[in-house]
Amino acid sequence: MKDKIFDYVEKDNVIYNLSGLSKLICFICMTSAVMYSYDIRFVVCVMVISLGFFRLAEIKLSQIKMMLIYVLIFLGMNFVLTFLFNPTYGTEIYGTTHELFRINSRFIVTAEQLVYQITKTSKYASVVPLGMIFLLTTNPSEFAASLNRVGISYKGTYAVSLTLRYFPDTARDYNDIALAQQSRGLDLSKKEKLGTRIKNVINICVPLIFGTLDRIEMITNAMDLRGFGKHKKRTWYVAKTLKRNDYIAIAFSVVILAAALVLGMAVNGSRFWNPFV
Repeated sequence: MKDKIFDYVEKDNVIYNLSGLSKLICFICMTSAVMYSYDIRFVVCVMVISLGFFRLAEIKLSQIKMMLIYVLIFLGMNFVLTFLFNPTYGTEIYGTTHELFRINSRFIVTAEQLVYQITKTSKYASVVPLGMIFLLTTNPSEFAASLNRVGISYKGTYAVSLTLRYFPDTARDYNDIALAQQSRGLDLSKKEKLGTRIKNVINICVPLIFGTLDRIEMITNAMDLRGFGKHKKRTWYVAKTLKRNDYIAIAFSVVILAAALVLGMAVNGSRFWNPFV
């Protein structure tokens, strides 16, 4: 059986056994730390840590293959466009110029620009594994229960739960519709021209959208019939209490965030680490 794509699959390991609340706190703290810091040394360390967590989570490549392709395309386009729109931003940040080679009078490749762009790309590459871990290892119902326990309205947390559950359903529906359309002669292969393939993809998206609207109406009616929202509080079938590993994970993520702030404010004097001074 093929691995489920973009879906939560129950497993028994350190990452999966953490509470949804602790994973959310860890995700926010570590993401905030990476977004704050432009010190490539720190960013690479966080990236290595996040890849280590990714390995501990035992997430298979087949689950994230499509997502990984889009991420790599995004990183490549971001790297190129950053240089095209502002090829001297690195020299403005670091205050020095170490020219490597010239493409023309406008596009001058400098060491400062490369350091800035590699740091920026590494920041995205550090955050993506953390997002994948959070999304693929968190039971939506358990996560909603954890949010409700800290005071967030159960209506909002239930909406979050439905959203997380709907991602894999949408992926499966798209795949089913694509297979059905291909059996009727719709060609999505590279043999067709790009314009034709885009048109064929739109032909798949139209029934997907209408199917989504039907499902939303069905879920809404079911919730209304069961009196959802009548009371101010509700109980949860799935809920986890914070355990020792949860507190360790939260403390670790807080330390990472504190390290980013100390490194930026006290050591480097700014968010940027300048290797050229």
